[in-house]
Amino acid sequence: MKIVAISAVLILSIFQLSAQNKVQDTTKVEKLDEVLVKSVRVEADSPITHSNLTAKELEKRNLGQDIPYMLSYMPSVVTTSDAGAGVGYTYFRVRGSDGSRTNVTLNGIPFNDAESQGTFFVNLPDFTSSVESLQLQRGVGTSTNGSGAFGASLNLLTDAVKEEAGGSISNSFGSFNTRKHNVKFTTGLLNEHIEIAGRLSNIASDGYIDRASSDLKSYFLQGSYKDRNTLIKAITFGGREETYQAYYGIDAATLKSDRTFNTVGQQFDADGNFTGFYDNEVDNYAQDHYQLLWNQKIDNNWSTNLSVNYTYGRGYFEQYVDDYYYSNILFSGASQFDFLGAEPLEINGETISSTDYIRRRWLDNDFYAVNGNVNYKDEDWDISGGLFYSYYDGDHFGEILYSEFPTGYDYKERYYEGNGIKTETTIFSKATYKISDKWAAFADLQGRFVNHSTTGLTSDREALEVDVNYNFFNPKAGLSYDYNDNNQLYAYYGRANREPRRSDFENGLFVAERLDDIELGWRFTSEKIKVNTNAFYMDYKDQLILTGALDDVGQPLRASSGKSYRLGLEIDATIDVSEKIRVQPNVALSTNKNKDFFFQRDGVLTNLGNTNLSFSPAVVAGNAIIYRLIENFEIGLLSKYVSKQYMGNIDSEGSVLDAYFVNDINLTYSLTDVPVVKEIVFSGLVNNIFNTEYVNNGYFFTFDDDFSNPGTITTIEGAGYFPQATINFLLGATVKF
Repeated sequence: MKIVAISAVLILSIFQLSAQNKVQDTTKVEKLDEVLVKSVRVEADSPITHSNLTAKELEKRNLGQDIPYMLSYMPSVVTTSDAGAGVGYTYFRVRGSDGSRTNVTLNGIPFNDAESQGTFFVNLPDFTSSVESLQLQRGVGTSTNGSGAFGASLNLLTDAVKEEAGGSISNSFGSFNTRKHNVKFTTGLLNEHIEIAGRLSNIASDGYIDRASSDLKSYFLQGSYKDRNTLIKAITFGGREETYQAYYGIDAATLKSDRTFNTVGQQFDADGNFTGFYDNEVDNYAQDHYQLLWNQKIDNNWSTNLSVNYTYGRGYFEQYVDDYYYSNILFSGASQFDFLGAEPLEINGETISSTDYIRRRWLDNDFYAVNGNVNYKDEDWDISGGLFYSYYDGDHFGEILYSEFPTGYDYKERYYEGNGIKTETTIFSKATYKISDKWAAFADLQGRFVNHSTTGLTSDREALEVDVNYNFFNPKAGLSYDYNDNNQLYAYYGRANREPRRSDFENGLFVAERLDDIELGWRFTSEKIKVNTNAFYMDYKDQLILTGALDDVGQPLRASSGKSYRLGLEIDATIDVSEKIRVQPNVALSTNKNKDFFFQRDGVLTNLGNTNLSFSPAVVAGNAIIYRLIENFEIGLLSKYVSKQYMGNIDSEGSVLDAYFVNDINLTYSLTDVPVVKEIVFSGLVNNIFNTEYVNNGYFFTFDDDFSNPGTITTIEGAGYFPQATINFLLGATVKF
């Protein structure tokens, strides 16, 4: 804390001395809405690797798929979906790092779950329809709020204040009985100062995978006050989701014979005969966000921001624990009486020690956050400093709804209870100084101070008593050089530290991770061509990597890898070939390695040398060819290639996900000369037009067999796969008033 505080004072002192001779009215006027996320975003010419998407760009493909699918064609991004078609539980990886290692903020407020660190956009269905813009920073990036960015940071800014009244009605339909309906409105500025805006949405889909259905509802309501120097927003948004689970995947044999098969919810009789599926094997969760945002422009140089947030989340997933299935197929003891803490029964002279039963495992959590920062900007300096504090209180508990044999639990009686409390205090100071017309320097100092404590039992009915503190200092620095009007070079260094998550504690992992990120970049800009090129080296210590295995609720398990690294090159471009044709290619080439990775095979601990990091393809490439047929009609061919990747860290051929290449067609057509309404926009998306059967996610596990041949240990490997949809489509229309 002392180091960060002293550094912040030094930076502020330097800028105050430099600012005394500056003219007050030389800075460009910034939009007040954009200033709301200034503390976590970077400018176009900053020495930080990033990409942006605007609401207009998002609108073209916004037909019901979640936020991760809006990022699909950005550099180094790989997306996946449990249900196979982008609706329901969806995920993304950036530079091989999953969503739990990507820092996500909504208007500068952390969205990652405090305990699991996951990003569950299924809890905010159709949130794309309320996004004004988003920025994806790859690597450590600039200081932000919440858990450290170990692959990327994603910040989203919600709808800006609209000057004029308006509204829209959107409807879309498509494959797998997918449909989306939403209505939006804005009053525009009333009395030139006040705006009220909102949205209601409903999305439903049967899913590509059997029974992987989704029933999603969401809302967004915003009240704003705005004048020349002040913007105050009171926002509430949230969602309700019910999804039939599809988190187990399928094995290789089933992938070949019946790739849409869903193993979740299977039921068997006592002799192992399949009898059907449980109808209500669902995830049911609600999440509500309340934000108060205040941006105050003091003069042409000074501005302040204050954000207050409360998030309330609650919900459960329901499971039918089938005794035969859990004991003989999943090899789990969850159906045993001793797991439930119950005594065996004697029935007709037979000892009963296991049972079928129905359980719900609940989360009920509150998240509070306050964020304040101040910014000074003139011709040479752009300086920000701030303080962030959050408090999370999460209850975990399980209920028994039914059991075949009496276990001593009444209806909805709890069979485990636990609690987690997590607090975070963050202080930062960052500055960009324009050294000359060509040179600019960037410095960013952040201190994060985290306490995480847990009490009670886990869902496995094991005691989890933890009280740990993590104190992190995260320095960052960069230098940019404008060679001429068309070319810019930049260099960047950033450090991030990251605390373990609750599931890591359950597995005995308490050591924090550290990442040192070095980026070297070149940007070329001309009237018709824009090219961004950057090389990166990400050096990890004690990285918590995915083992490839899943726990009993489908969450990935992790292990510490000691030392590891990612070395790569990313290139993306926008090329206006003509007035009608635009090409937007990108490619990421990387090598991603564990250093001196140890693995115990057949009972012998072996150094495997350098092995590939799990879920880290060497090549990720995308391209968009956009053809404007006429002024209001646009056709886009979107392509994505992802090379071979390993689901584990031991380079086993049994853990390989094959390379895949998929192509989509996106069409948009707008009618503007229409009576009564302002505009009608028609859009269409045909995904996977060549009907490719591909898999972009899965899991890999090993276990030691010491029972088949007593005295001998044999390491057994296994894998599961999440197949994605073959050719499918979405068609929609939006009427704007």
